[in-house]
Amino acid sequence: MIKSMTGFGRATKQYHHSTLHIEMKSVNHRFSDQIIRMPKQFLYLEDQIKKVISNYLHRGRVEVFVTLEDEEKKGQEIIVDWLLLDQYYQLLHQLKDKYSIKEPISLRDLLNQEECFQIVERELDMEELSEVLLATVEEAVVQLNNMRTIEGLELSKDLEKNLEQAETWVEQLQSLAPEVITQYREKLKTRLESYLLEPIDEARLITEVAIFAEKADINEELVRLHSHIRQFYQIMEEESPIGRKLDFLLQEMNREINTIGSKANSSAIGSIVVEMKSCLEKMKEQIQNIE
Repeated sequence: MIKSMTGFGRATKQYHHSTLHIEMKSVNHRFSDQIIRMPKQFLYLEDQIKKVISNYLHRGRVEVFVTLEDEEKKGQEIIVDWLLLDQYYQLLHQLKDKYSIKEPISLRDLLNQEECFQIVERELDMEELSEVLLATVEEAVVQLNNMRTIEGLELSKDLEKNLEQAETWVEQLQSLAPEVITQYREKLKTRLESYLLEPIDEARLITEVAIFAEKADINEELVRLHSHIRQFYQIMEEESPIGRKLDFLLQEMNREINTIGSKANSSAIGSIVVEMKSCLEKMKEQIQNIE
């Protein structure tokens, strides 16, 4: 089954008063390459995130963006040193009595004792948050994988269309191959007759034509092309990543068509070779994006 290497996935989950966002996009790449950008507090999860992604994607360059919004108002809370505050309160009363101060002790007097109050970051439950993050990553990669599968179906249709055209040209080449020898024999005979006054030595003519026929024989290349096309169809049905296999097979098909072009001394065959090379080039561009 053909799967594209380009796609996009997004997932969002709430964690208490925080919002976790995961976005990922993938493009074609020779190997599997994962780049993860996330807050430092999650760096220890990088290997686990890559493992989740690798369960779905086997080839391509994947960029992952992790953001945590709000973070429960930054998770701040006030810690009061009640023992110290009590001491300040007792001290204020002592000062009031000792110096006969009439003003009452106010709340402001206590709040001004800054050393009694401390604002700290509330610790997030990282174990729980990690589970939420990994679940969100999986949700995003499933979405991305679905997009790659849908695009793969379109690529499959285009490849099949080009393969059918390639098959048609191979059949045309097969029908033209014998004509090349016949045309060469007639051309050679006409040329010799125009130069020679005495009758043509048929044995010599047959020998020359046989030598040419051996050099211009493209049947072996055509048989291999037929085989490669059948293999192409079979590989397209495989479940595992097939991009590299198809790329290698296409190189072999290009090699065969180039050999045919160099062997066959025929403008008709040469024209088909040009068309088929153009078709294979289109297929190559498509295959570069297949997982």
